[in-house]
Amino acid sequence: MKFKKKAACFIGAALLAPTFSYAQESVTPDQVVGAIENQFGVNPGQRRNHINGVCVAGSFVGNKSVQAYTTSPLFSGKAIPVIGRFSLAGGSLKIPDTARNPRGMALEFELPNQNRQHFTMLNVPVFGAATPSSFYDGVIANTPDPATGKPDPEKVAHYKATHPDAQALGEYLAKNNPVVSYANSDFYSVHTFRFINKNQQTTLVKWRFVPEDGVKRLSDEELKTAPTRFLDQDIMSKTQAGLVRWQMMLVIGEPGDEQTNPTIYWPANRKEIKAGVLTLSSASPQQGGACEKINFDPLVMTQGIAPTNDPVLLFRSPAYADSYAKRMTGQ
Repeated sequence: MKFKKKAACFIGAALLAPTFSYAQESVTPDQVVGAIENQFGVNPGQRRNHINGVCVAGSFVGNKSVQAYTTSPLFSGKAIPVIGRFSLAGGSLKIPDTARNPRGMALEFELPNQNRQHFTMLNVPVFGAATPSSFYDGVIANTPDPATGKPDPEKVAHYKATHPDAQALGEYLAKNNPVVSYANSDFYSVHTFRFINKNQQTTLVKWRFVPEDGVKRLSDEELKTAPTRFLDQDIMSKTQAGLVRWQMMLVIGEPGDEQTNPTIYWPANRKEIKAGVLTLSSASPQQGGACEKINFDPLVMTQGIAPTNDPVLLFRSPAYADSYAKRMTGQ
């Protein structure tokens, strides 16, 4: 399944909702993007979500042992050029880098024969909604009231009470302070994917990228004194000083593991294997950067990797396309 490049990422943290009936059986990508625009406002020509970000570049070397699970050329053992983007969830340029929001790592792997593979990840292990409709409800509930400039507490409380699928992410964000640096954050696929090998055998997988320098979080005291903006300059300084690396860990699913609900954890005892190493050698401001016009659609993939029927994963592609079309036309 291949789609044109496009934009943004879902707002990872969904904590919201009203006292009236707003739930829908289904929503359209335009409705969701419109709701995000209403929540944060619109900065013409820019991403609707994950608006604050920085471009990065480097390479990925996949372990050939992963070929037992997939025919993807990602795991040829050869260095593959990568263009990427780190970002902060939310559609406002005023969101501080200390916000308890997910951080994003989006990667475009430049494969042979002009093929592309995208990984669009978050630094949280679960998503904040099980369906597009639930995500939409969260955006609506968290939209500021024009009279107060803040979300209506009753709507937020109602959303939490009626959307248990948002609980796991809310608990994770509450227990884990924001990271000190993109270079000290792990990143998760969040969704389940299918790896297909040369014998057409399918394996359910998730993955996470583990920083070589370890996961490091701001202390409660540091959260009080940290500057509004530090993440972008920090990763630019680190790549200027040397290479920054992550180990890709592949999590092997078993029959019966949840594959269509990204708010549910897999059992902690699932097999993990080292799948490769991501090395970043440079970082630059996103304005005018190589990542600025890339639409990091998570369904851009090559042979050997396929999506599951996760409704949120499948919805992200057309929602990203809607956002991408708007920003590429200056809207």
